[in-house]
Amino acid sequence: MIEGIASARAGLLGNPSDGYFGKVIAISVKNFRAHVYLEESADLRIVPSADEEERYRMIDEFAGRVRLYGYYGGVRLIKAALKIFYDYCRANAIRLHQKNFAVRYESMIPRQVGLGGSSAIITAAMRAFMRFYRVEIPLEIQPSLILSAERDELDINAGFMDRVTQAYEGCMYMNLDAGLIKEKGHGIYERLDASLLPSLYLAYKHSLGKVSGRVLNEIRANYDKGDPHTVSTLEKIAELAEKGRAALLEQDHEKLFELINENFDLRRSIMTINPANQEMIDTARRSGASAHFAGSGGSILGMYRGEDMYGRLAEELGKVGARIIKPVIT
Repeated sequence: MIEGIASARAGLLGNPSDGYFGKVIAISVKNFRAHVYLEESADLRIVPSADEEERYRMIDEFAGRVRLYGYYGGVRLIKAALKIFYDYCRANAIRLHQKNFAVRYESMIPRQVGLGGSSAIITAAMRAFMRFYRVEIPLEIQPSLILSAERDELDINAGFMDRVTQAYEGCMYMNLDAGLIKEKGHGIYERLDASLLPSLYLAYKHSLGKVSGRVLNEIRANYDKGDPHTVSTLEKIAELAEKGRAALLEQDHEKLFELINENFDLRRSIMTINPANQEMIDTARRSGASAHFAGSGGSILGMYRGEDMYGRLAEELGKVGARIIKPVIT
């Protein structure tokens, strides 16, 4: 059996400018992973995971699942990944052997709370396909292919942050300049020393599950119209990642603390924030921590100072229905 694995991810600074040729720092979150398994078989089969089985105890359960997770599962992600992998091999004159496989997946990444669960499944699938067919795709190209599977095949509004972080792993700084991407097909990706990071927490609420592409549509629509406030704010958010890189290398954790808060405050000025998401941010900040979105919403990431503060965070965030963890990055 062949296994492909990919971790969840969390944006530290700069998101959501990654979808608009900006700059971002993000971390992998190895507490949560997606797995894709391939076994040779007589025909090519894509097997739904257990949670995609169309069985419900009652209509209330059906309606609740659709409300939280939408109408789509991981099978379409596997299909899109395989299609993009096949297209890449054809375009690069890579001959594939004619053996078939059965592919299935499982994911422990909390769904639809902005932790990169969809891209993790695609990344894990790409790794499994490369091993099965003994094909090496350059690492810097992989995030672009994974993004293409979501954007071009599935029409999901997404950016580079998830795919770069999940392909490279660790703590990644990325410069996604439009000229660079047009010329090379990828940005500049730099792995930062994760040991330089301050104490970080991650909190999320299952009840805030939603399709991230839809949440970001408000920003996309205004950006595409050329709205001056949206465009200039995304540029300021991108600058935060560059400042954060310098602060991290200089070990200026107080500066990082301020930048994380500023990231959310700028983002709030260009999109509508769900009150329950705002409640998580406010709760964390009242406990003395910094806080902003780890992704599109449903989860927050920030810095805390000492175990006493972490204990307060866990207690107060628990009161509003959020779960808190310390992210494992490497």
